[in-house]
Amino acid sequence: MEYRRLGSSGMYVSEISYGNWVTHGSQVESEAAAKCVKAALDCGITTFDTADVYAGTKAEVILGRALKGVRRESYELLTKVYWPTGPGKNDRGLSRKHIMESCNASLKRLKTDYIDLYQAHRFDVETPLEETLSAFDDLIRQGKVHYIGFSEWTAPQIAQALAIQDARGYNRFVSSQPQYSALWRVIEAEVVPLSKKEGIGQIVWSPMAQGVLTGKYLPGVKPPAGSRATDKKSGAGFISAFMKDEILVAVQNLKPIAADHDLTTSQLALAWVLQNENVSSAIMGATKPAQVKENVKAAGVKLSLDVMATIDKILGDLPERRADQDKTPRPRA
Repeated sequence: MEYRRLGSSGMYVSEISYGNWVTHGSQVESEAAAKCVKAALDCGITTFDTADVYAGTKAEVILGRALKGVRRESYELLTKVYWPTGPGKNDRGLSRKHIMESCNASLKRLKTDYIDLYQAHRFDVETPLEETLSAFDDLIRQGKVHYIGFSEWTAPQIAQALAIQDARGYNRFVSSQPQYSALWRVIEAEVVPLSKKEGIGQIVWSPMAQGVLTGKYLPGVKPPAGSRATDKKSGAGFISAFMKDEILVAVQNLKPIAADHDLTTSQLALAWVLQNENVSSAIMGATKPAQVKENVKAAGVKLSLDVMATIDKILGDLPERRADQDKTPRPRA
């Protein structure tokens, strides 16, 4: 495993992070999750990403149990706030009330005194940005949070927030958590250039395009039973945009490139996002320890410019690159 600085902060994260969005509490229960977390730690992964909303708050509980007994200073714990965590009108969004209450609840579920990176899970169009940023800054000053970031914000939203943070003397954002893969490149046009300029690092999710870049889905063939494409609880809606024959054919054409570098297509997909110098870490999920052990082999892999160009040629116009594809949902929609 190799480690990178998170943006311009002093904290390092593992190149490969372990995330439990669609696994813990949904696909995988406590015992299996604990085995995956142990495998991640054994492989040198120190960065663990979750969110209060995952599996209806159960994912944080299970991750907290899985990390019990591990020296707290030895790993980086990331979680998020925004999506509904209860039926109440204030159990969502980025109001001061919800941020403070959600942070305290996450600390209890994760069985920890502090969160290394606390992230705004989306941009809240209904709450004054100043209110949100003030609350995040207070959490840092209270010692409950070390660093702050955001997920799926547009470049104008990021710039607006940084301007307020600088004007008010608030702690700045150090991370962005966007979707990013060889098939989904919407951050490259605006978010990455701004992030480089402002010292913000990317911790990317879905580097394997919801599993499509693993190569296990074949054109003209029904998805395997139990796969993500058939499981509504584990992101079938997200993967549908990539389940097109022209994409599946192109992914099969990536297999020889992976083989030439002694990689699986999954490892190639992870290595591809890590070639972007603004990416601090790529989040992988797993339901079995063997998946963890295989995927971490992507860490430290260097792909030549020629190889990157060949991948671009194979994928052609299939990747989504339009910056306006990042949508801002309303928390109460």
